[in-house]
Amino acid sequence: MSMSDLAINGGKPVFDGKVVLNGDRVVFEGKGAIDLAPAWPIPYPETEEKLIEVYRSGKWGGVKKYEQLLMDEFSKWQGAKYSAWMANGTTTLECALIALGVGPGDEVIVPGVSWIATAEVPIYVGATPVIVDIDKETFCIDPAKIEEAITPRTKAIIPVHLFSSVADMDKINAIAKKHNLFVVEDCAHAHGAKQHGKGVGAIGDIGSFSFQLSKLMTAGEGGCCTTDNEEYFDRVFRASHIGNTRIHPGVNPEMGMICHQYRFTDFQAAIIYDQLKHQDELKAKRKKSADRIMELLKNTPGIVQQKSSCADDDRAYYFFAMRLLLERLKPGIDRKFLMKAFQAEGVLLHEGWGAPIVDMGMWNVPQNLYVKHPTPVCEETMYQSGLFSMGNLLLADDAVIDKVAEGIDKVMRECAE
Repeated sequence: MSMSDLAINGGKPVFDGKVVLNGDRVVFEGKGAIDLAPAWPIPYPETEEKLIEVYRSGKWGGVKKYEQLLMDEFSKWQGAKYSAWMANGTTTLECALIALGVGPGDEVIVPGVSWIATAEVPIYVGATPVIVDIDKETFCIDPAKIEEAITPRTKAIIPVHLFSSVADMDKINAIAKKHNLFVVEDCAHAHGAKQHGKGVGAIGDIGSFSFQLSKLMTAGEGGCCTTDNEEYFDRVFRASHIGNTRIHPGVNPEMGMICHQYRFTDFQAAIIYDQLKHQDELKAKRKKSADRIMELLKNTPGIVQQKSSCADDDRAYYFFAMRLLLERLKPGIDRKFLMKAFQAEGVLLHEGWGAPIVDMGMWNVPQNLYVKHPTPVCEETMYQSGLFSMGNLLLADDAVIDKVAEGIDKVMRECAE
């Protein structure tokens, strides 16, 4: 095989289709890998009946039937004692910080690669986000960089279980204990993930889950906080439900605790409740496909899978993520070219968010409101080496998965040494 065999150079694509070069763009006309995967989200017929039931009941919100069921069943599935449900996965992070007493004058350490909400929520409560670097292999926050960033003002850490990796909670919790800090796990990508057999969201003090449209479980929007601590649960619930409580009826919230109206609806709860029953099967299929791709690519030059922190991590695979070994690429080859070459074969691999948090177009936070430490790994990952595909690709049939690996291998063998 030679470079001329690549579809981007006029060769036959791995997936059936036609390649059209439109200026700087590559258009694959045909059914590529993502077109052959199940569309997302997956609708379940039984959910339609529940939505009609909720509609006719008139009990649309205010912790009704399906939200109550989720509070119990999602908690158990995730390995936590409690869960409090609310509008989205940004409000959950904010209410977690409120519950832990984080506020003006405090600092919260966050990773430089995540969605912007992770770094913005400290600002919502008057605190200062302190942005640090990530680990090159896991893409999660680097525990060593956490330790370097701690000051007398530091109050909490928000590790993110990113893409398909679980952050190193052993090291993070040890640092938190040493410095008397809170840990809020951002689990927006990690529904069902575990470390040492313990569900994420129940390893730190409070966990935060998102149910936005692209997430592994979704109602279009939605969020929940999980915890094993009854006091934290009560405070999170109050913070998101205008001061109301599930544990201490008749007792008002403490003076000065600002509570919000971030409540959930039972329409959202019914949708997520039905999805919960399918999660173990979907998670197993995503893992099988990811393992299959990497087994087929084990001798492919220039590319490795995103690692997780511990050998026993049970990963959820929100994004299927890989890392280019830049030093192995042939002269003149970079990620931009490779993404086009993969697309021409019918394999869509993208650049994730395309930038670290502080370089995103929507990050319009004045520099005096946050602290940023050097983040060279964040920059390399988001600008040069990270390659990503959505998790629903991993739900495709094995034949599609095999062709995905074939397409990646075909390109990398010509472009890496």
